[in-house]
Order: sequence, then C-alpha cells, then structure tokens
Amino acid sequence: MSVKAIAVNPQEPASFTTIEFPMPQPGPFDLLVEVKAVSINPVDTKVHKGLQKNGLTQPRILGWDASGVVRAIGAQVNGFQAGDEVYYAGDITRPGSNATHQLIDARIVGRKPATLDWAAAAALPLTALTAWEGLFERLNIQQAGADKTLLIIGGAGGVGSLAIPFAKHNSKVKVIATASRQDSAQWCRDRGADLVVNYHSLAEELAKHGINTVDYIFILNDTDGHWPAVCQVIAPQGHICTIVENEQPLDQSVLKSKSAALHWEFMYTRSMYQTPDMARQGEILNQVAQLVDKGIVDSTLSATLQGLSVESISAAHQKVLEGHMRGKVVVVF
Repeated sequence: MSVKAIAVNPQEPASFTTIEFPMPQPGPFDLLVEVKAVSINPVDTKVHKGLQKNGLTQPRILGWDASGVVRAIGAQVNGFQAGDEVYYAGDITRPGSNATHQLIDARIVGRKPATLDWAAAAALPLTALTAWEGLFERLNIQQAGADKTLLIIGGAGGVGSLAIPFAKHNSKVKVIATASRQDSAQWCRDRGADLVVNYHSLAEELAKHGINTVDYIFILNDTDGHWPAVCQVIAPQGHICTIVENEQPLDQSVLKSKSAALHWEFMYTRSMYQTPDMARQGEILNQVAQLVDKGIVDSTLSATLQGLSVESISAAHQKVLEGHMRGKVVVVF
C-alpha cells in the first residue's frame, strides 16, 4: 500500500505535483494517521513562496492542519489506539498533511471534537493552538481583571476568530477586535467581541470610544504596518504579542519608556525544539475539543474544496493568498 501526496514540484516550484511513496512505519512516539481533511494556512503560502525563491531538490509536502483516523501507533505511544479520530497542526520540520497518510508525534495530537465533521475539525488546530498559546501562555490574560482591555488586530482571520471566544470564555478582559469591512466586523461580534474598530487610524478609532490605551495587544497580521499605532496605544507596563515576523527593524524606544513587553508566538516552537512540555499541545487541543463539544466555540470553517488533488490544493492556496478570507479554507479528501 502506498501514500498519495500533493507536493511542491522541484522542477517548477511555483506549482504542485502528485507523488506516491511507500507507506511509512511509525517511530516510537508516532501515530500513522489516515488523513481525511486538511486546512490551508498562511504558513503554507509563506513556505511555498520561500521554496519558489530558494528552490528545492526533492518534492516538499506542505500542510499543517489535519483531521483523520489513527491506523497504527509507535511502541512508546500512550493514550491512542488504531481507530481513534484525531486532529492536529503538525510539525514544520516533517512532511506535511497534504497526503493520504501522515506520521505525526502523538504528543502534539488531540482527539477530534465529536460534534464536528472532518472539514470543520481540520479548520481548527493550528489557529487554535496559536490563539491559545498567544493569549494564555505569552500574554497571560487569564490573570487580568475586568478593568483590563485586549486588542486583537485581525479579528476576522483564522486565529482571531478563535482568539475572541477563547478570551471571552477564559478571561475577564474587554475584547476589542479590528476589522475593515462590515461583514468582517459582524463576524467578530458574532464570536463575542465587545467592540470592533477599523484598523485604519487605530488610535483615533479607539479614541472615539473613549479608549486611549489598551493593556494587551495581539497582532495577527502586518506587524510592520501596525507597529507605530501599537506603540502609541499600548498602556504603560502593557503586553504585546505578535505572530507575524517583521520585515523591517522595529523601533522599540517607546516600549522601553513604557516598560512594555513584546512576546513572540510561534506555534511550531515546541515540536521544532522538542521542548520538555511538548505534550502541552495535545492537552490544549483536547481542551479546545471540549469547548467545541459544549457549544462554547465554533469551527472557523468558511470554505470547503473537494478531493486531494493538485487543483484543490492550488485553489486553496489561492484563496489564502487573496487575503480576504474570514475563517478557514479546508480540502476534504
């Protein structure tokens, strides 16, 4: 039995190609998962862009969000067995999920929410982990009182769509989200945002509501573009977390005078460095599944494509590149 995958074509890195290879065997901590659905994220398009720029000698399988069924387990795996339905965001250092089968470290895998189908479940892992780690492990908003404010820049995107309900359910802070279009603003309100403002002229927009500074800021897009406004509105001794790398040096002189902290959130850190707390990601995904099954959090699925093919993966990438997605695009195999 072989694996079918859609990979970046080394002969033409701008395009994808279909490849097949023998079924892999699980390592000690691995699960062999039959993949049922994948979600495409900005990281897919960024990695693809890098491969187009730098080239590659072998086909590269992208994809870092999946739901599927466990078919085999490694010798040191605990808590999983063949037949279990799972979901996970994966490991950027290993072959991705755009394949019929994938090996994944069991420690970063969660049990699929029972109330979701494959597509809706696949839309969640990467963005859920990013939102959860950013809010509760970098910003620690769960320790804040009701007098504190959280500004989520990019509230209608994949991460923002989960960060809003996570913050509302697991903290007391007032949640402010940014959105530029009316439908995006409503999307944020539907997920629990207390206030939605336009990210253009951010300080002025906040001032219209009597808000001069905010205590926490979660930057989910364009760190460079938002940086001047962020430095202006962050409160003294406030905290900023961003998930987007900067292309230009960030002037932090204002942060220094405000004793404000800057945190980075990179969802792959634990698996990339095999950190001692690597299993925390599996725990987070299980907590998220419970919130979903209780009806507290919804899937952020907004578009579904059918079939594992060059055409479907290419189309999903294009939707992400267009930059107007609310929520997530998923390919169901």
